[in-house]
Amino acid sequence: MAVQAYVLVRTLPGQAGEALAQIVSTPGVSSAHAVTGPTDIIAFVEAPSMDALGRLIVSRIQQAPGVTRTTTCVVTPIESPAL
Repeated sequence: MAVQAYVLVRTLPGQAGEALAQIVSTPGVSSAHAVTGPTDIIAFVEAPSMDALGRLIVSRIQQAPGVTRTTTCVVTPIESPAL
């Protein structure tokens, strides 16, 4: 089963657009959007394993122009209680 995560990305001032353009074109990134608030970009990513997810974030997303910090929020399936 694929691992899915939201990646919160912070960039240097004025570089969110360039970072977003590279991030959104990265294989494994399903979607990415510029947002307001303490985070500049939120990306939704998918990878075949936790190891592959880590490599995707470190070697591709963190290397995008102007990226200063990322926070990864791995999606965890939660079953709803029986009614």
